[in-house]
Amino acid sequence: MVEERMGDCWSYTKDQFDNLEKHTQWGIEFVEKYTKFVKERSEIETSYAKQIRNLSKKYQPKKTSREEEENKYTSCRAFLTTLNELNDYAGQHEVIAENLTSQIIGELSRYLQDLKTERKTHFHDGRKAQQHIESLWKQLESCKRRFERDCKEADRAQQYFEKMDADINVTKADVEKARQQAQMRHQMAADSKSDYSSYLQKFNQEQNEHYYTVIPNIFQKLQEMEERRIERIGVCMKTFAEVDRQVLPIVGKCLDGMTKAAESIEPKTDSKQVVESYKSGFEPPGDVEFEDYGQAMKRTASETSLSNTREPKEKPGGKSKGKLWPFIKNKNKGSGPEDFSHLPPEQRRKKLQGKIDELNKDIQKEMDQRDALTKMKDVYVKNPQMGDPASVDPRLTEIGQNIEKLQFELQKFEGWLAEVEGRMPSKSDTSRRQSGLYETQNNTSVGNSCAQDRESPDGSYTEEQNSETQVKANTNPVPVPAPAPVPTSSTPEFDDEFDDEETLPTIGTCKALYPFEGHNEGTISVAEGELLYVIEEDKGDGWTRVRRNEDEEGYVPSSYIEVFLETNAKGAMTYI
Repeated sequence: MVEERMGDCWSYTKDQFDNLEKHTQWGIEFVEKYTKFVKERSEIETSYAKQIRNLSKKYQPKKTSREEEENKYTSCRAFLTTLNELNDYAGQHEVIAENLTSQIIGELSRYLQDLKTERKTHFHDGRKAQQHIESLWKQLESCKRRFERDCKEADRAQQYFEKMDADINVTKADVEKARQQAQMRHQMAADSKSDYSSYLQKFNQEQNEHYYTVIPNIFQKLQEMEERRIERIGVCMKTFAEVDRQVLPIVGKCLDGMTKAAESIEPKTDSKQVVESYKSGFEPPGDVEFEDYGQAMKRTASETSLSNTREPKEKPGGKSKGKLWPFIKNKNKGSGPEDFSHLPPEQRRKKLQGKIDELNKDIQKEMDQRDALTKMKDVYVKNPQMGDPASVDPRLTEIGQNIEKLQFELQKFEGWLAEVEGRMPSKSDTSRRQSGLYETQNNTSVGNSCAQDRESPDGSYTEEQNSETQVKANTNPVPVPAPAPVPTSSTPEFDDEFDDEETLPTIGTCKALYPFEGHNEGTISVAEGELLYVIEEDKGDGWTRVRRNEDEEGYVPSSYIEVFLETNAKGAMTYI
């Protein structure tokens, strides 16, 4: 019964150790699973932050003139601010990933190693205690069996002695020998009893200590280990939430920045920027006069006319193009001339001003470098051991040449800007010129204003000028002006008009103030003081179309001539 009870106890203890071993192993696997979960979350945050940064970088404005032009609009600036805030927002997700790695993944990885070592130690101590108590039990069983055997041997020896002593046929020596053998067996039994009693007492003490001290201590340590594991998991879960909570204020600031940027958008300001960017500076065209072709008209030349009747040549299939230059689509896809003469006056002025500002910055930068090198040279002169002063001279010479080039460019662009600003009248000048033109037309006598037309043999009509009713349109030419860019094939308006238009009627006369050599296609050369016919006014591009005779006509710079327009000529208003 005792053996069965002891066997049940040992079996129960062993089963408990097996259950605890399985449970603690599951706890370690749970920690590993949670660590893997946090690691994957960190990788997701890192990948998300990278994608957000790439998205922000993808839509960042490039360093091109087009993108720089867009930055003046409030909506574009708000979008740029949103991209910057989004970049900071991505940075916070990187912070989350870093904190998860350092505060949870790293800590749990180290804790797992310690946990596995501690668990192994506790179960090793439990198995050792179990093996020790089992060893004591085996020794006790051995002593017990020996005691039992010695007792049986002593009983048999006593029975043999008594039998020999009762038998009269046995010699006294045999009886004495049997008596001594019985005494020896009794002594061995007594010694076995003493050993068994001693081992039994020792086993009971060890067993009591095993079940009431050693095993409970091991179980207590395993319980504390498990509680620490659960507590550590709870702390990590709390940290998992705190990592996100720590970045919420900064994320909120990023979102507030996006909201503030959206609220800073001003539609009216942007629309004004569009108007300012594309404002041409042209004046609207005047009213188109009625031309009565219902009756035959003849025209007589005045006494002061430079020429009598002129019959224009009509080109086969030609059609008169009533082109208004402000609305002509520019077919030139290139960058245009250096002085931006392909642009309307207002846009040309802005481009020239921008170029001047850029040149001023470059000049200032070169001058700063020159000043720095000059100071360095002075230091070398005072302290020759620091360097050779002559080594700075080549760079100073190069900078000086750069400054001269930039200043030359600056003067050139300033001259073009002065020309543009001198040619652009204010609104008050325009209204005065229009009112003066109206008064001149009303005060002109009927005899002078009514010119007779005559019909040419091919059926077309040609108007002659009336010099008596001319209005002086350009009385203050700029001395020695720089001509506008020469029309080339890159400005197709000239070619189109010469190829497709009918011969235009004269609308006034002009006098050349300076000589001009028209080498390019579409221009005409003039000599100083030469008188020519005006057939098309300056429409804001700096060129006036004139005619010398029936076969010679072309464009000359408006600043090179003094124009006299007839008061009844159409289009007397100049486009600005």
